[in-house]
Amino acid sequence: MCRDRSGIVAAVSGALTEQGGFILDSQQYADLESGRFFMRICFQSAGEGGLSDLAGWRTHFAPLAVRFEMELELTRADDKPRVLVAVSKGSHCLSDLLYRQRSRSLAVEIAAVVSNHDDLREIADWHGVPFHHLPVSDANRIEQEAAIEALMDDYGASHLILARYMQVLTQGFADRMKGRCINIHHSFLPGFKGANPYAQAFERGVKLIGATAHFVTGDLDEGPIIAQAVEPVDHRDSERSMIRSGRDIEARVLAKAVNAVGERRLFLNGARTVVFE
Repeated sequence: MCRDRSGIVAAVSGALTEQGGFILDSQQYADLESGRFFMRICFQSAGEGGLSDLAGWRTHFAPLAVRFEMELELTRADDKPRVLVAVSKGSHCLSDLLYRQRSRSLAVEIAAVVSNHDDLREIADWHGVPFHHLPVSDANRIEQEAAIEALMDDYGASHLILARYMQVLTQGFADRMKGRCINIHHSFLPGFKGANPYAQAFERGVKLIGATAHFVTGDLDEGPIIAQAVEPVDHRDSERSMIRSGRDIEARVLAKAVNAVGERRLFLNGARTVVFE
């Protein structure tokens, strides 16, 4: 990401060509409102005599990054970032992520699971993923969040994934996790708040249900949106069938957001995001 101006694509493509880089996929986006330019390129080393190691490519691109004042990241496509997953008692999002990891369809590595309850330890244990029980209350919230940060450091986790973690983060923790913490919630917000949103939605006869994955900020459930999905419901649906559909959508949308992180397709752009497909 950098300030938008002419010549960026040509300079990057030229730098790749100079050292035998073969472009497999390239996507760009120029945000005319903010003046920011976003670019994601997948390439492989193809030419004899060119660069083949990551350190060499980083050195090669360093002058270009300085010239265009880029926030530049170079990684191997098969290098999965490690994440910490936080959960409370609802198992559907955690179970889905762990299954995707087990079936090798998740673009991140779940290093560990942390929870304010001990209910889901068995699920994590079955998948061979470390589980940490960190109870939380108003009296120890800051200390508990510090323990979560310490676990992230210990496991080398780049992101914290809230897989139905039913706790409101403190402002300080949310600020420190900017761009590194992803949450999932049902799509009824802000209309139906509280403990029983599906009951409220059923009583009002809603026709669409869905889910939103977003970056966490100090404003509850109002951070930059990463992924969303909806499904129609009608008069034949019961509260229970709506809950079942809602949980399925939440799991799918959260997995989509997590894979965008793992595949380095997600960029924070102020109050919005850029997500390359």
